[in-house]
Amino acid sequence: MIKSYFSTALIAYCLLFTSCDQLEDLASLKPESETTDAFTTYIIPQNAHFTSNNFGVVPSNKLKFLAKFDASAMYTTIDKSNQADINKLYGFSDCSSDHQSNSARFGWRWYNNQLEILAYTYVNQKRIESFITAIDLNKAYEYELEATDTTYVFKLNGQTVETERGCAGSSDKYKLFPYFGGDETAPHAIRIEIKEL
Repeated sequence: MIKSYFSTALIAYCLLFTSCDQLEDLASLKPESETTDAFTTYIIPQNAHFTSNNFGVVPSNKLKFLAKFDASAMYTTIDKSNQADINKLYGFSDCSSDHQSNSARFGWRWYNNQLEILAYTYVNQKRIESFITAIDLNKAYEYELEATDTTYVFKLNGQTVETERGCAGSSDKYKLFPYFGGDETAPHAIRIEIKEL
């Protein structure tokens, strides 16, 4: 009952901060169907931020998945100062709050002529970013994100990064899906494949 109320409240919160036009746009942006190897393909359309209006609850303090980027992850921003902006891959809200108050996600960007993966969190509305590693295109990597009592632990390709957390124990969480931006929208369609483990 509490989780159902929380989910409804979060959806209402998201709707309050999204215009009707944006909701229509989001409703039309569905991810492609699953491929034969059980990855789901998410496409961020040109001139958009979102892949879709997906919503899901995270039942624990851990999220583990495979993700693969192709050459569409290479881009150049219109404003050169935006090239360092961090796009979002996958993660969750935390502390039974909205994701701009408390959340943890893997972030990504095409920067320094490479695909960089970062830890991207909000802790009590304060944003924290930390470089993890650079990865290859067209290769699936295993990502793991865990919320401990005091930290978020990001694991990827033998690298571990820890950042502070704004609450302790278990809390209600919703999934955060691929997003482009930053200030700018996607300069072309961007394709990301994700498989939860």
